[in-house]
Amino acid sequence: MKIPGSAIRPWRTLLVAVFAALAYGAVAAHDFSVGDIRITHPFATPSLPGATTGAAYFVELENQGTKADKLLRASTPVAARVELHNMTVDAQGVMRMREIDGLELPSKATVKMRPGMGDHLMLVGLKKPLKEGETFPMSLQFERAGKVEVKVYVQTPPAAGAMADMHGH
Repeated sequence: MKIPGSAIRPWRTLLVAVFAALAYGAVAAHDFSVGDIRITHPFATPSLPGATTGAAYFVELENQGTKADKLLRASTPVAARVELHNMTVDAQGVMRMREIDGLELPSKATVKMRPGMGDHLMLVGLKKPLKEGETFPMSLQFERAGKVEVKVYVQTPPAAGAMADMHGH
């Protein structure tokens, strides 16, 4: 028995819609919110064997509110402590990294974190290596928005141009 194409189309449309909804759910699972703060795709880079430090980032950290906020601290069971750091390159090309007392989030602003530049979370005293494909929890404390626990994905980041699409993986 041959089924006419017009009878198959509604089922095909339904299947496409179901798969699209499932894909959206996977993407949304990478985003977290607390108060006016939206955290997009927390990730850490795999650590080198024997390394005692690692780094974690967010594709975006967005303050959607009308008042400034500040990321005060973070903690995770995979490291003895988490430090907020900023990295800059001076006029002579020397990279300088320093611990900061918090990450300012002006109202209606978005902070993007990228390996090798700017702000990041330094994982100090790793209890085990960070391996590609693993996840771990991290608690973030904001001055106004409060506390939230996020899931951090360990992955090798894509090329810089693909960072904006990273939360879709």
